[in-house]
Amino acid sequence: MTTFDKRKDAFENKFAHDAELRFKAEARRNKLLGIWAAGEMGKAGPEADAYAREVVAADFVEAGEEDVFRKIRGDFDAAKVNHTDAQIRSKMSEFMATAMEQIAGEG
Repeated sequence: MTTFDKRKDAFENKFAHDAELRFKAEARRNKLLGIWAAGEMGKAGPEADAYAREVVAADFVEAGEEDVFRKIRGDFDAAKVNHTDAQIRSKMSEFMATAMEQIAGEG
């Protein structure tokens, strides 16, 4: 195996590892976001946990995070929870940072 092949394999392995960490962090972010949103809508306990799972599942509708945002926005509107789009997106960013820190601490 040449040095080039070794470098290529190392790059591919790092890319796969980073993609896996990103996936885990996004799933954790969505769970944290779901628990927060459930609390904002007055849900607690098993009902909040079930809602958080719905938010995690919503991320598989399409690529990116807009499907998660639309789920939260729609559910907040239906429940008459008064948060702006900017507030929801801010929470998404905050929970992503928290999730990244948690994932990094596990490794």
